Amino acid sequence: MTTPSSNTERLLRIMARLRDPKDGCAWDLEQSFATIAPHTLEEAYEVAEAIERNDMAALKDELGDLLFQVVFHARLAEERGAFAYDDVAQAICAKMVARHPHVFGTASIADAAAQTRAWEAGKAEERRAKAAQEERFDSVLDGVATSLPALTRAVKLQNRAARVGFDWPEVAGVFAKLTEESAELSAELQIGATGEKERLADEVGDILFTCVNLARKLGLDPEQTLRHANAKFEHRFRDMEQNVTESGRRLEDCPLADLEDAWQQAKRRIADGETDGKS
Repeated sequence: MTTPSSNTERLLRIMARLRDPKDGCAWDLEQSFATIAPHTLEEAYEVAEAIERNDMAALKDELGDLLFQVVFHARLAEERGAFAYDDVAQAICAKMVARHPHVFGTASIADAAAQTRAWEAGKAEERRAKAAQEERFDSVLDGVATSLPALTRAVKLQNRAARVGFDWPEVAGVFAKLTEESAELSAELQIGATGEKERLADEVGDILFTCVNLARKLGLDPEQTLRHANAKFEHRFRDMEQNVTESGRRLEDCPLADLEDAWQQAKRRIADGETDGKS
């Protein structure tokens, strides 16, 4: 049986061979950090999907794909003389030890909530040190990557603001804000702003941002919540689509009232467990 270290070494050798200028793979040789980055994001999402399905076999495969992305980026950096895979591993080891003084040191932390606070405090100190080194203003919003999915980034921005007291004390305040933002969009539509895409996008963006805030205040992950809503819609639509088609009709030929009726029937069938997994 191979050991974890030997498997890691083998993976690194495979990556080096793929990037070999003489005997490597033409596709791999053409890649750069920029061209690989979208694949890295895709693999991370596929890991999340396998977890959501509780599919351990798929999770093992997807984690392997994600690990390969790390190895690929590290190889590109090594070729530039910037850093290598071992430097990446060393850096994360040092960071984990530094951020867990209650495990690797003598500090005492009462519970998971206290650990979360200590973790965030440690990250904040790292951000302050970096800002001082770069001689720039240290904002509480520093470090929230712009490349994050919009919903995820909204949560992080809101959480950062909440840490300094800029937050609704109760959920009711978020509901009131949602009503306010909806009214503003309605007003824009009533004055005939349908052609003003920027203004409408601004108002819709405010509504989405407030919805994220609502999910956050309720202790929900908006990204995961929307993924669930997407899956629920797809399940119901596929069931409706199949049943309409089996009745000898096409969706595009049905009046909207008929489609709404078929939709409600699909919801009832799924709620009653009558779909037998066909959709």
